Amino acid sequence: MTIRTGYFIAASVIALLTVSPAVAQQEASGLQFGVTAGSLGVGPEAGFRVSPLFGVRGSASFLNVSHDFGIDDIDYNGKVKLESYGAMLDLYPFKGGLRLSGGFRIDKNRVNLTATPTTSVTVGDTTFTPAQIGTLSGHVDADDFVPVLTVGYAGGLTKGLKFGVDAGVMFQGKPVAQNLRATGSFATNPSFITELEKERQKVNRDMEDYQYYPVIQLSLFYAF
Repeated sequence: MTIRTGYFIAASVIALLTVSPAVAQQEASGLQFGVTAGSLGVGPEAGFRVSPLFGVRGSASFLNVSHDFGIDDIDYNGKVKLESYGAMLDLYPFKGGLRLSGGFRIDKNRVNLTATPTTSVTVGDTTFTPAQIGTLSGHVDADDFVPVLTVGYAGGLTKGLKFGVDAGVMFQGKPVAQNLRATGSFATNPSFITELEKERQKVNRDMEDYQYYPVIQLSLFYAF
């Protein structure tokens, strides 16, 4: 083998080593599978990087948590059931990991409310005893179909195990309290039912701040 031939082979090997990462990157299928966890809940996520500029994702999220809050005299125990399903269109403006995303979720989130006063409290505009009230119960729902906007980062076009993060807002509309009922001796009293409706409106006003739901999700996924 001549010196010239040796130089040619060495140069060829160096060129292949330099080009191969770019080729592997270009040949990545774009498929991504993993899990996501955060303020929407925990669940599976799948995506496809259509091109360096665009991608699509779908996910499902579930979680049960407790959250107590007070409205006037009444302390409510809230059992929050997070359940939603969504799809996102991702724009990668710099063809890297930074992404701007917009999409929607099928929102089945619900807050189940209960309150069992141990002293006389005001329901609506009138004070009632614990025996007259018993246990108050109802639930709060928001819109079923809601838009979502986020900004995030999820690595580049290379294959392998990756971490991602997204932050933004879900426009879930004004949550509405429904089926607020009582079990006490005044449960079917017309005057009490009128005050109970006023109490439901108080709950609705207190829930108005939750129409913009914060989205903070972390993800762990494998890009093929």
